[in-house]
Amino acid sequence: MKKPILVVLAAGMGSRYGGLKQVDPVGPSGEAILDYSVFDAVRGGFGKVVFVIRRDFEAEFKEKIGSRYEGLVPVEYAFQDITDLPAPWTVPEGRAKPWGTAHAVRAARDVVDAPFAVINADDFYGRDAFAKMGEYLSSASSMQFAMVGYRLDLTLSENGSVARGICKVSESGVLEGVTEMTKLVRVGDMAENQEDPSQPVKVPLDSRVSMNLWGFTKELFGELESRFPAWLEANGSKEKSEWYIPFVVDELIKEGKASCRVLPTESSWFGVTYREDKPFVTAEIQKLVASGEYPENLFAIKNS
Repeated sequence: MKKPILVVLAAGMGSRYGGLKQVDPVGPSGEAILDYSVFDAVRGGFGKVVFVIRRDFEAEFKEKIGSRYEGLVPVEYAFQDITDLPAPWTVPEGRAKPWGTAHAVRAARDVVDAPFAVINADDFYGRDAFAKMGEYLSSASSMQFAMVGYRLDLTLSENGSVARGICKVSESGVLEGVTEMTKLVRVGDMAENQEDPSQPVKVPLDSRVSMNLWGFTKELFGELESRFPAWLEANGSKEKSEWYIPFVVDELIKEGKASCRVLPTESSWFGVTYREDKPFVTAEIQKLVASGEYPENLFAIKNS
């Protein structure tokens, strides 16, 4: 069986952060957050990395990020393009926003030929998360998916609202459903989803959430192809609609077409959603380096 593949979603516009945060250094030797994910994935048994990026920053990304992995792990690229739609669909006038994470995963359909994990480029997931996902994917069967589950209270930002997939998990550890909430903030001893400020939805802080570290078999791509037209029919004319991975997984589970194991982790999670998050992330990574979890320079080992 082929080693699992890591698919890194790095095409985000970084609008809230104010720049191309995918290549912003946070480690002691200039490492970006995604460098730690690739490092953890390689030691967790992954055999290839696929970066989903945009054409407009291809050269910068390959120079600053992709070149680092020569001699460490094979790298390929896929490109999320707003015009990559099934016929006869075309981009509505005025639409500038990408189509979301499910569309980004779909962009990798021609370069992924083995079970694969999907992550965000700007999130730190931790060594344990990749070890558990790598082990799971090494024996995954068709349409038997997985996700790494984090506690909601350990994933909130002090600098603004965040989007999270709130998971319903069975007693046996199987995912029963995902509710995507896009404006979660901490309010006292609870979290609130404030998409509708007049009717905020309270969410327990110990809820398990998806941070978009998913594990799939390649059969997912067929489901994405067959479901995308229906989603476009319902949502394609909306200026800011996005097609989320949890939305597709939720559908497949409810239809009985797939199962999804929740892999709980004690790994730290943190991300750079806002520029104000960067000092915290930098400090947390420095703590992990000081404790011996990571070397001072991630890339010194490939030439040693």
